Amino acid sequence: MRTVAETGSTNADMLALARSGAAEGLWLRAGRQTGGRGRQGRSWASPEGNLYVSTLVRVRPGEPPAATLALVAAVALDETAQVFGLTPTLKWPNDLLVDGAKLSGILLERAEDAVVIGFGVNLAHHPLDIDRPATSFAAHGAAPDPGIFAETLAESFGRWLSRWREGIAPVRERWLARAHPQGTALAARLSDGSAVDGLFGGLDAQGALILRLADGTTRVIHAGDVFLL
Repeated sequence: MRTVAETGSTNADMLALARSGAAEGLWLRAGRQTGGRGRQGRSWASPEGNLYVSTLVRVRPGEPPAATLALVAAVALDETAQVFGLTPTLKWPNDLLVDGAKLSGILLERAEDAVVIGFGVNLAHHPLDIDRPATSFAAHGAAPDPGIFAETLAESFGRWLSRWREGIAPVRERWLARAHPQGTALAARLSDGSAVDGLFGGLDAQGALILRLADGTTRVIHAGDVFLL
């Protein structure tokens, strides 16, 4: 685990390392970020005391789709959160929620055969000025030490990555076991600007979201922002 006091973005640094030939399994943690970012280019507030860490996976021919590493990241982070006393609910593809409030963010970025996975976890602080409720470990008790949390996360992620390489099924099953119930009302905002409302119908065999629509049909969502209704 490499640790720096401050950087712009651990994901940006890891992407640069990946392009220069860094090996799989490298982890980089920062005490704080000055240019943290979330999905679709959103900024990610990065005060000291929270977790900002990225890792690198080199995908190989014949493995499950690289996008399903989002599920690996989610189940590993969920497992780690439980070690430190919280029991979140998973929302597709990789959000951890506590009482409906967002605990963390996970960002996947790809450079050729490298997939960089960044984790931002609200340990000591959570934002109050965003468009959806957020929470932190501190809001439910004591905030874990970021370094210890990161080491525990790396161990969990390594185990789930090994299972994923043998097939997505165990990861998918674990994700579903930790998700909100079937029939939960969801809204999906798609990349083309459209929106789809429906009921949670599980995941397909490749980890895509299944929505049951009001007219009785189903819609498979491969990418988009999903919100609880």
